[in-house]
Amino acid sequence: MPITETYISAHDSDALAKLVKAVDRDVERGEDILMLGFATVMLSSTLAPIAPPSVLLPGVALVFTLSSVCAHFNSRTIEKKLCASLPLLSAKDRLKLSPIIKVFKEHPMPVLADAFNFFKNPKRTLYSVLGGLLINPFWMPILYMMFMHISEEQNLIKLNHAVCAVELAHLPQERPDQYSD
Repeated sequence: MPITETYISAHDSDALAKLVKAVDRDVERGEDILMLGFATVMLSSTLAPIAPPSVLLPGVALVFTLSSVCAHFNSRTIEKKLCASLPLLSAKDRLKLSPIIKVFKEHPMPVLADAFNFFKNPKRTLYSVLGGLLINPFWMPILYMMFMHISEEQNLIKLNHAVCAVELAHLPQERPDQYSD
């Protein structure tokens, strides 16, 4: 499957609707990635009777890490495709997309290296250390990755709200006629 660089092409009819639906689909993909990671961690407790904690705990941290990284790359791809698609839209359509653009401007995605850096995320580091002291010191990396997972989820939630606002305000609603014969 070829990877496209934009959501729309120059000759698309109703480019705004196509772009918003594509962004919505990609946001849902990011949410699915995060939910898969969370569900995998929740199901890892079924392995507790047979897997020792020295295997299970790093596996949980690894699952949180992988799902966060995949969701981060998905969000970056959304931003790149959206920025590449904007010049193909009319000024009127770009104005309609302002809630989505505003999310990317007000809440920029940090570089992945900064997300993993303990010193650039003092709040996340403090919470993971406190949680590790309260639960078990081996949980510190798990908690740090879990907080990173939550941060990615919050970014996708903000983007999803912006997409829904654009859909409700500017796209025709597809409602089935429930009272027809």
